Amino acid sequence: MSRHESQLANGLRIVSHRMPNLETVSMGIWVGVGARHETVEQQGISHLLEHMAFKGTKRRSAKDIAEEIEAVGGELNAATSLETTAYFTRVLAGDTGLGLDILADILLNSRHAGGELEREREVILQEIAATRDSPDEIAYELLQEAAFPDQSIGRPILGTAESVKSFRPPDLRKFMKANYGAKRMVLSAAGKIDHDQLVRHAEALFGSMNGGAGGRFEPARYSGGTRSSPKPFEQSHLLLAFEGPAYSAPDYYAAQVFSSHFGGGISSRLFQEVRERRGLCYSVYSSYWALADTGMFGIHAATGASMLEELIKVVAAEFRRAATKNPSEAEVARAKAQIKAGMLMGLESSSARAEYMARQMLLFNRLIDTKEVIDRIEAVTPEAVRTLAAKLLTGSKPSVTIVGAGRKGPAYARLAESLVRGEPGSKLI
Repeated sequence: MSRHESQLANGLRIVSHRMPNLETVSMGIWVGVGARHETVEQQGISHLLEHMAFKGTKRRSAKDIAEEIEAVGGELNAATSLETTAYFTRVLAGDTGLGLDILADILLNSRHAGGELEREREVILQEIAATRDSPDEIAYELLQEAAFPDQSIGRPILGTAESVKSFRPPDLRKFMKANYGAKRMVLSAAGKIDHDQLVRHAEALFGSMNGGAGGRFEPARYSGGTRSSPKPFEQSHLLLAFEGPAYSAPDYYAAQVFSSHFGGGISSRLFQEVRERRGLCYSVYSSYWALADTGMFGIHAATGASMLEELIKVVAAEFRRAATKNPSEAEVARAKAQIKAGMLMGLESSSARAEYMARQMLLFNRLIDTKEVIDRIEAVTPEAVRTLAAKLLTGSKPSVTIVGAGRKGPAYARLAESLVRGEPGSKLI
C-alpha cells in the first residue's frame, strides 16, 4: 500500500504517499489555524508568523536557512489561508532529513527578533499596498466583508496596516503558544518517501512538543449585501456570490458539479452565453470554495464600463435559469469529467498530493480514497444540480461587489442584487 498514517503520542498526525517513480519528496507541516482564528486585534498575525518563520531560529540565521535549503537544490515556502497555515519544502529524496529538520527548526525555534520583525513588517505593508492596486484583490476582500461582516472570516488574511504595525515579538510568541499544538498539526509527505523513516525523524524532532488544544473559531454568520469601490480601473469587475455548503455537507459535491457546469470551462453556460454568444467580456467564470462550517459559490466577470449593465442582466438571468431547469445529462457529464480530471491531474504533483492529504486529515481526521471521491461525484444527478442552484438562490441573500465603475458602483451592485433575486422593475438609477 502506498499511503500510510501514523500518530505520535502528543497527537501529531503523520501521513505519506509513496510515489516511487519520483526522485523528490514534497512535505510540510499544516497547522489548523489561520486568519479566522484571530481576534480583531490579531488580524494578520497568522500571515506575519508565516513570514517570520524564515527570519532566524536559535540555530540558524535567516541567511543560513536560505543557504542550507538551496545548497541541496531544495525549495522552502509557506502559505496562510482562513483556516490553515502551511510550511512546506521540496527536496531530493536523499535530503528528506535535512528538509524536515529545517521545518522543525523554523516552527519550534524561531527567534522572532525585533529587528527582523521590523524589516518583515515593512515587507508585509508593501504586500498590503500592492493589493490596493489589484481590482481582483479589492473585489474579493469586499466580497468577504459583505458576506461575513464583523467576523474574522470576513477580514483580510494579510490584516490591515494598523494591525500589522501594532505587533511585537511577545504577541507572536503568545499566539504560537496558544495555537501551535501538535494536535492541530499534520505532517504530510509525498514522493520517494519511506514512511517508517519519516515517523522516526518526526518523533525525534516533534515528539517533545506540547499537544495543545483543538482548533476553535467563531462560527460563520453569513449575511450578504453589497459593496463597491470607486477606485478607477480599466475594467469594471462584478463579483456575485451566495452562501454554499461546507466541506462535510451532503450537497458539497453537488455544489462542485454545479460550479463546473455553470462557469467552470469554455463549454459552461456562463462562458458560452456571456462571451461566445454576446461578447460581453474576455473572462467570466464561477468558483466554489468551502470551509469547515460554510462555503461560497461565486461568479466573477470583468468588462468595459459601457457593457457592465448588460453583463449584470445576462449573468443574473442565466443564474435564475439554472435554478429553475435541470441541466442535461451531457452537461452534467462534462462537468463531472472536468472535476475528476482536474483532481487526478493535480494529484500527479507530489506537492499537491501532500497538501491534499493534509487538508483531509485536518478536516476529517482520515484519508479519503480517490475512488470514494469519484463515486460521490458520479452520484450527483441533474436534479441535484438544479436543486443546489435553487438552494443557493433562495437560501441566502446574495453578496455583490462592484469595482472599477466609479461613483456608479453602488447602483450597479444594487441592480445585480435585485435582478438575481427576481425583483420586478429592477433598473439602474
